[in-house]
Amino acid sequence: MKKLAIFLCLLISLPLQAKNLSIDGLRLWAAPDHTRLVFDTSGPVAHTLMNLTQPDRLVIDISNTRLKAAIPAVSQGDRYVQNVRSGVRNTSDLRVVLDLKHKVQPKSFMLKPNRQYGHRLVIDLYGADESGRKKPEAVKTVNKNGLRDIVIAIDAGHGGEDVGAIGPGGTHEKNISMAIAQKLKALIQAEPGMRPVMTRDGDYYVTLRKRMEIARQQKADLFISIHADAFRDSRVKGASVYTLSNRGASSEAARWLAKSENSADLVGGVTLDDKDDLLASVLLDLSQTATRQVSSEAADRVYLQLKKVGDVHGRRVQQAGFVVLKSPDIPSVLVETAFISNPGEERKLNDPRHQKRLAKAIFRGVRSYFESTPPPGTMLATRKSTVPAKYIISRGDTLSSIASRYQVSLVALRNINRIAGDHIRIGQVLRIPGDG
Repeated sequence: MKKLAIFLCLLISLPLQAKNLSIDGLRLWAAPDHTRLVFDTSGPVAHTLMNLTQPDRLVIDISNTRLKAAIPAVSQGDRYVQNVRSGVRNTSDLRVVLDLKHKVQPKSFMLKPNRQYGHRLVIDLYGADESGRKKPEAVKTVNKNGLRDIVIAIDAGHGGEDVGAIGPGGTHEKNISMAIAQKLKALIQAEPGMRPVMTRDGDYYVTLRKRMEIARQQKADLFISIHADAFRDSRVKGASVYTLSNRGASSEAARWLAKSENSADLVGGVTLDDKDDLLASVLLDLSQTATRQVSSEAADRVYLQLKKVGDVHGRRVQQAGFVVLKSPDIPSVLVETAFISNPGEERKLNDPRHQKRLAKAIFRGVRSYFESTPPPGTMLATRKSTVPAKYIISRGDTLSSIASRYQVSLVALRNINRIAGDHIRIGQVLRIPGDG
C-alpha cells in the first residue's frame, strides 16, 4: 500500500515536471561597452552557454522551453551581434544562436520578478579583451590660450531594460529624460567655454555607479541627473531639484522617489551593495562636505529658473539619498522635471516645446552658477576677471562668506552695495568690489 502511494505521488508530479516553460518576450539592447539579451521566461529556467568559432557564434541552450516571442531586430550599431536565430533541440529544448561580429565574453544570470517584470534570463556580452583594455581618457578641450572648458555631465535617467516610471498614458520616463537631456546637451554645446558629456547616448542600461564613473573619467565640474518620476498620488505635480541628504530625505515625496530611483539597479540586475568604497577615508568625507555645498548652490540656481517655467514641488531645493548624487568629488544635482504620474504633466512632458523650456531652465541655472563661481583655468574665469563681478544670493549665503569667497573686505562689500547691516535675501544681486 505504501509503495502504491509513492507511485501515485510520482505519477501526479510527472505533468508538473514535464510542463514546458516559455519565452514570452525577447529584447536586445546595444550599449557602447556591451550588448544585453533579455528573455522573459514563464519561470526559472536552466540554460547553458557555448562559444563557437569559425565563424564566431554564441549558442544558448534553454532546457524544456519553447519560444513564443518574436526574434528582435539587431541594431546596426551593435558592436557584437550580427544576427539572432533560434531552433528546437532534443524535441523540447530551445536553442538560440547569436551570430557574432567577433569573439565575446558572455555573462548570464536569472532575475526574480519585480514590480515591472516577471522571471528573466539575462545574457550580457562583452569583448573578449575588455579586461585588459584601459579606460578611455577624458577629452580635455583647451583653446589657444590654454583655457579649458567647463564640463557638464548630463545623466538621462534610466534606459534600456529599466524604463523608469510609467505615466497613466503609457509614457516611459526613460524616453522623457533622454529627450530633455539631448536638448540640454545642444544648449551646452552652443555655449562658448562649456562642454557636455552624456552618461548614456542611447536606449540602453547603465548602472548607477557607472554613471558616476563616467562623470569622473570625463573630469566633470557638475553632474546633472534628469528624471520625470511618479508618486502614488496622481494629483502631485511640479518640478523638483534634489541634492544629497546628510541622513534622511526632506519630505515624504523625496523618500518615495529616492526608494524608486535607487531600485533601478535591481531592475537591471545589479545588487545595490554599497560598500562605501568611494567614502573610505576621512579625506573623502571632507571632500564630500565641500562638494555638497557647491551642489546646493548650483541646485538653487536651477530651482529658481524652473520656477519661471511652471509649477515646482516644494518651496526650496530638497534633499534625498539618491545613489547617483554620492560622488565625493563632483557636485551633483538631480532634477525631477515633473511627476509623470500626473496626467496633465505627462501630456506636457511629451510636448517637445515644453521639453525645450525645461532644458533651457536647467541650462540657465547651470550657466548662472558657473558665471558667479567659475572654476580656475576656464574661459569663464578669465571673462569674469575682465568685467565687474556680480553675485546672486543663494540659500545659506552670508555677507561674510561671500566676502571670503571673493577675497574682498566685508566693509568694501557693504559699501559698494549700500548695505548697512548684514541682511540679504535670496535672489538679490550683489556687486563685487575690484576685479573679483
